[in-house]
This record gives sequence, C-alpha cells and structure tokens, in this order.
Amino acid sequence: MEPYQWTIHEARRRLDNKDISSVELTRSVLARVKAVDGAVKAFNLVTDDRALADAADADRAIARGETGVLTGIPIALKDNMDTAGIETTCSSRILAGYKPPFDGTVPARLKAGGAVLVGKTNLDEFAMGSSTENSATGATRNPWNLERAPGGSSGGSAAAVAADMCLGSLGSDTGGSIRQPAALCGVVGLKPTYGRVSRYGLVAFASSLDQIGPFTKDVRDSALLLEAISGADPLDSTCSTRPVDDYAAALERGVKGLTIGVPREYFIKGTDPSVEKAVQASIRVLEGQGATLREISLPHTAYAVACYYLVATAEASSNLGRYDGVRYGLREEAGDLLEMYMATREAGFGTEVKRRIMLGTYALSAGYYDAYYRKAQQVRTLILRDFTKAFDAGVDLVVTPTSPTGAFRIGEKADDPLQMYLSDIFTISANLAGLPGISVPCGFDDNGCPVGLQLIGRAWDESTLLAAARAHEAQTSFHTRRPDL
Repeated sequence: MEPYQWTIHEARRRLDNKDISSVELTRSVLARVKAVDGAVKAFNLVTDDRALADAADADRAIARGETGVLTGIPIALKDNMDTAGIETTCSSRILAGYKPPFDGTVPARLKAGGAVLVGKTNLDEFAMGSSTENSATGATRNPWNLERAPGGSSGGSAAAVAADMCLGSLGSDTGGSIRQPAALCGVVGLKPTYGRVSRYGLVAFASSLDQIGPFTKDVRDSALLLEAISGADPLDSTCSTRPVDDYAAALERGVKGLTIGVPREYFIKGTDPSVEKAVQASIRVLEGQGATLREISLPHTAYAVACYYLVATAEASSNLGRYDGVRYGLREEAGDLLEMYMATREAGFGTEVKRRIMLGTYALSAGYYDAYYRKAQQVRTLILRDFTKAFDAGVDLVVTPTSPTGAFRIGEKADDPLQMYLSDIFTISANLAGLPGISVPCGFDDNGCPVGLQLIGRAWDESTLLAAARAHEAQTSFHTRRPDL
C-alpha cells in the first residue's frame, strides 16, 4: 500500500513511529495528484510549495515531540474557505484571483494543529449545485466513472479523498453538499450540528444552513477531523460554546440498545431499486448489531425541498449582494456606477447562481415576503418538530438513503434544475432542522457506482452518530474499496 492510500489514523501511527516523514508522505500525495487529477479535476489549486513547507515544519514539530492528531497530515480544503494569501474563488469568475488577507477559523485550526494543506478543491459555484458542474473552472468527474458526476456542491473534496489525492478533506454542507457527494464517491461525509463548527471565513451561501464538515476514508478519521475543527469561536456568534466531545473514544460503543427510526417518507417511488436494496441491507446490518428498528413518520418531509429553495435562495440573494466589483474580485468597467454593478455581476456569476439570486430576491420582495420566505421559515419549524417528536418518543437515530440514485452522467440533469434539486431530497431536512448527519458507503448500484447510507442524529450528539456509523463500517468492507484510476 502506498502512503497516499493511508487513512489519517494509520499515517499518524507511522509518522509517530518515524516509519516515514511528513515530507515523504506529502510527496507521495502530491505525486498522486499529479498522476490522476488531470482526469478527475478535483483541485482548483494545488499548493505544492506550501505543502512541502508545512510538511517540513511538521517534521520538526514531531522531532520535538509536539505532535497533534493532524500534525504532518495532508488535507485539502473546499475552495470556499478563506486562506490567507492563497486564492479563494468559490469556483466563480467573480472571485478569480482573490487572495484573502486572513485565515478562516477552520483553516487556522488546521494550520495550528500542524496539518499540511495540499490544495483547494473544486465546487459548484458558491456551493450552489449537486453535481460540481456549475463551476467556472469546469466539472469535476467521479473517480469511479469519469463520465459521471461526483455530486455536489463539495464534489472536488469528495473526489479528492476517493481518488487518494489527500488523506482527508473539508467541505461545506448547506442542503447535503457533504453527504450527497460522499455517497456518490464512496467515502464518509459528516455534516455536524449547526453551530458545532465555526463558519468564520466560510464564504456564505445561506448563513442559517451552512456548516463545515469532513470527508474521510473511514469513520475514525471523521471523528478525529471533526474534533480538530470543532469548538467555540468568538468570531462567529452562531458557534456554540458547548464542550467538544472525545468523538474517537465513543466509536466502539456500538448500536446495541439503540432505537433507529426508519421514516416511511424516505423510502419512496423514484428511488433507484439498487440503491434501496443496498440501503435496506445496511439497515439489517445495524439491526444485527443489536439496534431496534422502528418505523416512524416525518410528515412534513414532502415540503422540505420547496422550503429549502426559498430559505436558501433568499439568504443567498442577500449574501451575494456584496460582490459588486467595488472592493475585490472581478470588475467590469462601464459608463457609470450602476452599469458597472450590472456588467460585473453579469460577467462574474454563472447561470445557476443568477437563477438562485433571482428566486431569492423575488421571495424577499415587497408583497411576497410573508407568502414565501416567512411561510418557508414556519414550515422549517414544522420539519424540526417532526424530528423532535421522533427523538422524544425514544428514537436515537434516523436512517435513510443519502441520495435517491447513484452517480448520474455529467450533463444528464444540467438542463432540468428541478431534477437536479431533487438529488438532495433526503439530505435537506437535516440542514433545515440543524441536525447532524453522516453518509457512509453501503454498497454499489447497478452501474457499479457507490451508494451511501445516511444516519441523522440528535443535535449535539455526533458521538452516537459516529458510533452507529462505525458499527456499520465494522461489519462491511465498502469503505475499503477504491476506484481503479
């Protein structure tokens, strides 16, 4: 096995035992990027020199005995997280060449922990999409089948882990943008509870929904990476001050004695039969480990997609108003200020971003605010109450498919926004309710592409979520399989 194929915890052991240096490990990863990213196109930017400098610093820290969980570990970041002096574009023409003067909180925590930044990964522009096709830099391809999409919007981060171009990566999840690409690429993807991880320095899409989380090769790595990035942050008023659990210590608790809810609304017509077969088999794996299954109802699930695409687009319309050509990013010169605004935004934003800005602006406009945005927020409360009712009735976790299909062909849904939006039908509710969710590999569809099992937990109970995911992983081998590139 090559070093680039290791998990984070395996690399940690080998680095601490002096079996390999961080520089050697990083060179292995960078060579892998050079070998396969021309086909996959997971990265917007590879930071070769910075990575090797970080690795050399990590080796010196290890020699001094100053070792943390991530010291010397090659990690990739979604290109919507601010990194000081390193281009951060959100895969948009409007931010081409933009180099933030500061690190966001999560990149800063990785740097302080000795992690090695190998590059910034591709995404749907401003995280708006489910396929990583809506990118000014071009589409990322699924490592399992280069004719298919990796999911989105964090498709670059998911593909980079699946193709062994980093040992772990970070993405952001607004309506499923970590869990859905994790499922389609056959890796583990975790969306924490809203407020568990700071959003300071994450370029905003929908501020009440966005959350940063990890992509990893197994569940233990997710626990380690989540703990490293979690915790209070005075720079983010929505970030919780609750203590961070020792997630790795909880991994072997298993699921014996847990009650897992199986919501009837998530097993519906339109789900690929091979996906449902894999998910049902994995639910039985959890039952075989001692969990009790209980059919439940989450009745307002039917309204989740409509609710999300009002709340998210309204917040996006507000957040993206700052890109006007005045202070940073693209600027198209024109006759007067208004014309400059219009020319800059016309040239800088892609089709999907413009669509969502228009939808959101309409929903917030005079005469429509109460009918659309306010109503959507009320429905959002009902969706949260559905989960609360299930948890209060003794359910510990909810289990669902992550995505209704496996990876679809690039271009297959590009001209049908509604079908693309429905790709996130099973993930959106967790964001609206602010709950943690995880996707773990659970099989393959009839096209030979990965299938994901989603677990949704109580707010702030990532420990139980990770323990259940680990219990499934311990009885299956899907997470150990890698695409043949």
